Amino acid sequence: MRTVRSTTILCVRRDGKVAIGGDGQVSVGETVMKAHANKVRTLKGGKILAGFAGAAADAFTLFEKFEEKLERYPGNLPRAAVELAKDWRSDRVLRRLEALLVVADREHGFVISGSGELIEPDDGILAIGSGGTYALAAARALLAHTTLTAREVVERALAIAAEICVFTNANLTVLEL
Repeated sequence: MRTVRSTTILCVRRDGKVAIGGDGQVSVGETVMKAHANKVRTLKGGKILAGFAGAAADAFTLFEKFEEKLERYPGNLPRAAVELAKDWRSDRVLRRLEALLVVADREHGFVISGSGELIEPDDGILAIGSGGTYALAAARALLAHTTLTAREVVERALAIAAEICVFTNANLTVLEL
């Protein structure tokens, strides 16, 4: 089986707002299988934003597990993220899932991986997936040199990533808190 790639996710915080966006491309090997996938969603009644890169079925499993952690630790995104990272690393079934998650609320944002990584960047920009580094670089430049809103930075940075990364397209979904 060839590798299924579902990328790119970018999350930006600015002026009390947080926006997350994802491209729509799903690739199997070098073939684009879908161009309009939705890789971002709101959780907890619209209070949390989440996005994934990697295998879609694995990501949906992780979304469910993360929502369980949010129910157990209501209003505490950092604790829910820590608990998911711990379970993901230690559980034999979860450990085999091939995806990355970005989760954010108005105060915090994390990248969570199955290797136990739980990262909250200093600058409030989270990026994952094949085009993540391109989107991250573009977002940093846009934040430093423009007055664009968080949503506008996400849209423009993902558009730039789509021009560079063959696994990223310009069919974007963007959500905002």
